[in-house]
Amino acid sequence: MKVNTQDHGPAESVEKYMAADVTVVIPCYRCADTIERACRSVIEQTLKPKELILVEDCSDDAGKTINKLDGIKETYKGEIDSIIIILHKENGGPAKSRNTGWDKAGQPYIAFLDADDSWHPRKLEIQYTWMRLHPDATLTGHPTLYIEPHDALADLPGRWVVRHVEKYPLLLSNRFPTRSVMLRKDIEFRFDPEKRYAEDYLLWLRIVLDGNEAYRLELPLAYSFKPEFGAGGLSKNLWSMERGVLEAFTKLRDDGTISWSAMSFAAVFSLAKFLRRFMMVLFRKKCHEEIGLFHS
Repeated sequence: MKVNTQDHGPAESVEKYMAADVTVVIPCYRCADTIERACRSVIEQTLKPKELILVEDCSDDAGKTINKLDGIKETYKGEIDSIIIILHKENGGPAKSRNTGWDKAGQPYIAFLDADDSWHPRKLEIQYTWMRLHPDATLTGHPTLYIEPHDALADLPGRWVVRHVEKYPLLLSNRFPTRSVMLRKDIEFRFDPEKRYAEDYLLWLRIVLDGNEAYRLELPLAYSFKPEFGAGGLSKNLWSMERGVLEAFTKLRDDGTISWSAMSFAAVFSLAKFLRRFMMVLFRKKCHEEIGLFHS
């Protein structure tokens, strides 16, 4: 019987495996300054994945990213079973890069990480174990935290819950940051390679709206090093993200996945959240300007 909330804990009591049957996919574009941190967080997992695929997306940085990837492969060879570097001949964006890694993956589970993010050392141990013990789950994710590069990682809570993610609440709020997601390789869906914003959210929606089971483990097992929205205070980027969400709703309506009324309600709700975020970005920018004037 499916339940909406499952209590787990303590976090230490998870089943042990020798290695996780997981392929980690990282899109790489002009990421020479951050990719080693991301890869190190994969290599240092308490339960290591069997495969790491780095997709170099035709970076225009005079070979810096490619050279960095080659160095990472050499440095960490033997740490996990396989580190694979795939070179795109032309830039296709993160969706295409993730699809490339997904299609080349040799393991039954896929986990995604971006080149400027990182994982908690026990992320795969906890998430992979839970998915192995719950084979009905097609997609899982978890909360993530924004931290500074040199911040110490917080201890995990002693008890935690797993929540079943229903399709209509997901339509109102993306519960799965890409850096948190693990899914089954054998599903038919893929990222939309034409989209540059909200391509991940569109995929999660297609998976769940098709009737697949999705769960959220309420543990902070991944980290970003920039704000989720309005990084740098650029309202243009914020609007691009919102347009991507609205386009995702339109695609779902056009292919008959959701009704016109569901699309309209989701769009209005999303626009209201966008306006709130926009005001927060403006307020943050104003505060920074006033602080700068104060210190000048």
